[in-house]
Amino acid sequence: MVVQHNMQASNASRMLNITTGNQSKSTEKLSSGYKINRAADDAAGLSISEKMRKQIRGLDQASTNAQDGVSAVQTAEGALTEVHSMLQRMNELAVQASNGTNSESDRSSIQDEINQLTTEIDRVAETTKFNETYLLKGSDGKKTVHINAHDAGLVGTFSQNSVKATFQMKALGVGDKYTIGGTEYEIGAADAASAKTAVGLKDADKAKYTGQTVEIAGKTWTFASSTDEELYTLNYDDLANKLSAGTTVKFNGKSATVFSKTLETADGGIDPNNKTLITADAAYKKVGTELIAASSIGTSTMASMTDDDGADVTVNSVDYRKFVITKGTNETVNDLNFNLHVGADADMTNKIGVTIESMSSKSLGLAGINVSDSTGKAATYAIDAIADAVSKVSAQRSSLGAVQNRLEHTIANVDNVVENTNAAESRIRDTDMADEMVNYSKNNILAQAGQAMLAQANQSTQGVLSILG
Repeated sequence: MVVQHNMQASNASRMLNITTGNQSKSTEKLSSGYKINRAADDAAGLSISEKMRKQIRGLDQASTNAQDGVSAVQTAEGALTEVHSMLQRMNELAVQASNGTNSESDRSSIQDEINQLTTEIDRVAETTKFNETYLLKGSDGKKTVHINAHDAGLVGTFSQNSVKATFQMKALGVGDKYTIGGTEYEIGAADAASAKTAVGLKDADKAKYTGQTVEIAGKTWTFASSTDEELYTLNYDDLANKLSAGTTVKFNGKSATVFSKTLETADGGIDPNNKTLITADAAYKKVGTELIAASSIGTSTMASMTDDDGADVTVNSVDYRKFVITKGTNETVNDLNFNLHVGADADMTNKIGVTIESMSSKSLGLAGINVSDSTGKAATYAIDAIADAVSKVSAQRSSLGAVQNRLEHTIANVDNVVENTNAAESRIRDTDMADEMVNYSKNNILAQAGQAMLAQANQSTQGVLSILG
């Protein structure tokens, strides 16, 4: 028997310490809910878990970012809803002012309301903000915008690019009628010969016209071998004498009117006794004037025009007149651009860009819009300018709506990734309470058993005392 080395007690003590250590770890896992409380518990698992936690927390914030983005977009789009309403009212007023039954005082009253609406559009653009960011007033810096040109309701082909616009119309000849600014004009004939040519009467074919009728100054004549004032028969050779100044001739569905006098430069190509009878050049000048008027609505720098260097152009073997318009401009501010970061990583693909143009009256091409002229033309042309503004606001609202829809899909996707990553991280780091309770119970029993065995081992050396007695 020995007393210096009680190996049974040492072994029982060692096993009890192991059990107590395991019991302590089990208690820690049960009390914390985590099976990894320090790197020593699972070094690899800890590393993987922390990376997942980084992604989860980053995506949680990304989802919040996207939701904030939706709120900002909704704020801007809501303000533009009111801008749309004001533009629709302005269109209604412009249509009203275009009516010829209105007096100048009526149009002046209409102009007052248009001025108020224009000012309110500017106020909305200046004050709409989200989290101290102004959404509709643009950003720092200036830019020049070209305002859309318009065809002034003229018959022809109209096209435009970002800087220039082109209006192309059929070349006008004697007898042609063309409406400019609501007034129908006729291209007059300089003399009887021009009038005959315009209606298709040719001296070389005079024999063919026998028996056919021609209308001169409202009276119908029949071509015959001799002229009879009572029978209204007309020898072709006497036709020129009948086509005196100011006379209208109609033949075979065509019509031409001779100017009432030989036009001088001072007349400007307009018959002084019939203001709707003009030369082709005078008509082109009026066309140009109307194009400039219609294309300068809402501009700071008026539109300008060249008449294709004064030359006619030929398209598909038909003579056309082409007018090239340089669009009017306004100086406004740069677009507002901001990015919404909707991912957990620094990858630039995680950014969704939002661009919002300035929605001021200048940017919309409505600055200084006027409908109070005496003729109603300005109001008529303002209708097109307001239509362009409506289209521009619609395009911006559409863009914002598309961004909002995208953000809603982004939020759904990010939240789904967060949920699944959380599940994976839980499997790595969270304590399986049921399984750990089994270990805890086992270690608890082993601890009690170890204590009992240690007590028995300590008693085993007591027999030495009986020998001493």
